[in-house]
Amino acid sequence: MKPAAFAYRRPQSRREAVQQLLDAGEDARVIAGGQSLMAVLNMRLSQPSTLIDISAVDELRYIERREDHLAVGAATTQAELLEYAELPDAVPLVHEVLPWVGHVQTRNRGTVCGSIAHADPSAELPLCLATLGGEVVLETRRGKTRHVSGETFFQGVLTTARRSDELITEVRFPLARSGHRYRFTEVAMRHGDFAIVALAADISDQRIRLGVGGVADRPVVREFAPDDDLDASLNELAWSLGAEDDAHATAAYRRHLVRELGRRLIAPNEIEEIADASTT
Repeated sequence: MKPAAFAYRRPQSRREAVQQLLDAGEDARVIAGGQSLMAVLNMRLSQPSTLIDISAVDELRYIERREDHLAVGAATTQAELLEYAELPDAVPLVHEVLPWVGHVQTRNRGTVCGSIAHADPSAELPLCLATLGGEVVLETRRGKTRHVSGETFFQGVLTTARRSDELITEVRFPLARSGHRYRFTEVAMRHGDFAIVALAADISDQRIRLGVGGVADRPVVREFAPDDDLDASLNELAWSLGAEDDAHATAAYRRHLVRELGRRLIAPNEIEEIADASTT
């Protein structure tokens, strides 16, 4: 299929993009890389009157390591972030996750903020943002900005807290903290597909922060204490997500993956000890 007819705008500055978004009204959509949005347009699941392409706005193409976070501009591609030399040290979870985001070809066009804006509940970057406690920066025509936490920004399947006159200008991932360990795993039909279940963890001696994607209608994050009953906590989390059967997996299988993969992420040494004991 082909998308329904729309007006096409290609602003050259952030200010121009925000103004065009306001002028076009609630029926406008913003496009950067188009790797998610074009499929939606082609299937006519979305029929905007105006498409605002921000890919030529150079002032939105940046990666900046600041005092306590890594800021990624709205026109920055996933490939550019993956190639950022400081990423493994600055935000190791995102560095680990990016090779799982689509394929080389799509990462060359797809943007980091575009994935956040699309808000697919199975996507890896929204999961990272929520798990790390990052935030989304939105700007209006008057130059006012609003900061929304990753957990609050995602409100449902392809639904976010962005208002119709707001442009996502950057996302902020908190920098890695001393004593914290960051881990990620997922199960998908093929590498690069959206996850059936994806888990990300931020682990320290004080608390365990576990994010789950691909089960509920948005990324879900829970915190545990290191001395909590891990199996009971993971089981409660698995049942709380409202998993449903679909063409890819049953609800029971998704709950099983949350429990099994969660334990492997949080307590890998225990898994190894059990395996060693079973072979002696």
